[in-house]
Amino acid sequence: MKKNTDDKASLTFAMQLSLWTGLVMLVIKMGAFYLTGSAAILSDAAESVVHIAAVVFAAYSLKLSYKEPDEEHLYGHTKISFFSAGFEGAMIVIAAFYIIYEAVSKWIAGLYLENLGTGTALTGFAALLNGFLGFYLLQKGKKNNSIILEANGKHVLTDSWTSLGVLAGLALTLLTGWLPWDPIFAILVAINILYSGFGLIKRSVSGLMDAADPKIHKKIIEILEKETKSYGILFHNVLHRNLGNLLWVDLHLLFPQNTSIKEAHRVATIIETTIEKNLDQRSYVTSHLESIEDHEEVHSDNIMH
Repeated sequence: MKKNTDDKASLTFAMQLSLWTGLVMLVIKMGAFYLTGSAAILSDAAESVVHIAAVVFAAYSLKLSYKEPDEEHLYGHTKISFFSAGFEGAMIVIAAFYIIYEAVSKWIAGLYLENLGTGTALTGFAALLNGFLGFYLLQKGKKNNSIILEANGKHVLTDSWTSLGVLAGLALTLLTGWLPWDPIFAILVAINILYSGFGLIKRSVSGLMDAADPKIHKKIIEILEKETKSYGILFHNVLHRNLGNLLWVDLHLLFPQNTSIKEAHRVATIIETTIEKNLDQRSYVTSHLESIEDHEEVHSDNIMH
């Protein structure tokens, strides 16, 4: 329980850091846009607006995911993690289409840029800061198996890539004097972040649809084969689902019919604990105890009735 509380506090701090940094980034980028009039910098600022909205929802989702189960949500509230990732992905996609729209509109209306040196410096600082923050959030999310924080980290890194793309466009404009580099790089950046956004949406849908991770399944089977062999028992019907920040595993264990309930329960508990300790993410394992000798007969009777 203490570890769970520590994880929550650590992840909450990381989310708050992401929010406040996002606000600072927005101020910097809007300042750079007003100085330059750059479509690429405006697209970068738009991405920051979307990032802030996504972080607010992610922070709420993180808080809700740690809420204890209640009468309406018997398995808890951790599935909100996948809604959060999907929302963040959708926000990235919206930002990308807005970037493309603004870049094309400014190109058609006529390009006009000024103070590119200052704008480039401010954008460079934003890219560097977001790069460090995104890497921190992504590693923190992976370490704590938090899809909410991992999605937010990817979003921040997307923001950093956006800024780097803007820098490339501004640098080429400064070197060549050809203004269309600005909207061209804005559009290229938008296409790049579309990939990231759709990736998060895909992962969100997979989680909500309980898509099984084959690597996790293989590891569970390997543990079960080793443990059941040492106790002379069998297993089958292994199921698992990712609840966002918790992996739920269900399985059936088959014991010789002369095994006492006390002994079967003791062995089952050992196996459950072994699986939980050897999986990379926080897990909860439940087992159903059966008799080897009449297993087929009992199940056949249940099907008939």
